Amino acid sequence: MKPVTLKQIAETLGISITTASKALKDYPDVSKKTKRLVKELAETLNYKPNAFAVTLRTKESKTIGLIVPEVVHHFFSSVIKGIIAQAEKKGYLVIILQSNESYELEKKQIDLLLSKRVDGVLISLANGTGDFKHLNDLMVQDVPLVMFDKIAKIVNCSKVIINDRKAAYTATQHLIDNGCKRIAHFRGPLLPQNSIDRFLGYKQALVDNNVPYDPSLVYILDDMSFDEGKYFAEKLLKDHKDVDGIFINTDLVAIGAITKFNEMGIKIPDDISIVGFSNWFMSSVINPRLTTIDQPGYKMGKTAFKLLYKEIKKKKENLPPNFKTVELQTELIIRESTKQASLSKT
Repeated sequence: MKPVTLKQIAETLGISITTASKALKDYPDVSKKTKRLVKELAETLNYKPNAFAVTLRTKESKTIGLIVPEVVHHFFSSVIKGIIAQAEKKGYLVIILQSNESYELEKKQIDLLLSKRVDGVLISLANGTGDFKHLNDLMVQDVPLVMFDKIAKIVNCSKVIINDRKAAYTATQHLIDNGCKRIAHFRGPLLPQNSIDRFLGYKQALVDNNVPYDPSLVYILDDMSFDEGKYFAEKLLKDHKDVDGIFINTDLVAIGAITKFNEMGIKIPDDISIVGFSNWFMSSVINPRLTTIDQPGYKMGKTAFKLLYKEIKKKKENLPPNFKTVELQTELIIRESTKQASLSKT
């Protein structure tokens, strides 16, 4: 069956299309009786407004696009929940897309969202993204953009971040404070800004504490997976039998490393201490429980949508954008994979 149109409702009731439209929107200049008749008939006929026509008329689709590297990742799933919670309050639909850490796919998804006439875009960049023309194209087309977590500093838009360098410094300092002197780092790919900043924080903590920096103790991981954690844990012990601490870029990799060490009979934290990053729920159930940096994913999602909503409103009111970078606080959660048991803020 063809969708029921507003014209059909108006003709059935013998009123104008304008009156029928106003009745559905509760305009005060339409009688209560007419409103009731129109709404009852609309419900009976299962009338749905033409979304495309509404978009053309109001220049607002009430949809936003969200691009993340992974949907099932603990951190990003928390971010998504935060975004949806805020979007629903403002009547927005969220189109969620997964880039799979692919720059080419990310570009195609931006084009798709533009074709859907979204009111704005939220994005955490793929590891493979090194060119930002597709993001600047959004800005050229006057589509508000907010970046979060994995961002590009040179793209002029609002951003929600944590201080990755400071958090990594705190994680490494904790290992040093617990007596570690040969500290390795499992880092992410070379490109993402957060991977760069976490490496720099790690390195700076060593320098500030007169712990020699050894580049051979830094391992670059490609997909930051559980299996990579297991592989590089075994490789690390083959390469450097004297290592007594590791700062690992994400909890999933850290849990893989702990699993491999357990299999090998390596005692944690007696033989080697480990600090992860993100505070994934599995970090509190692995044995031993993982000391980690807690990222406020849900709060990051809520904050990112609020910034985007403000930019959308400014555009609607023909006001210039007011780009902001919001930095959220992190926490060092100390558990049994290191030698203390307390809570400390970074």
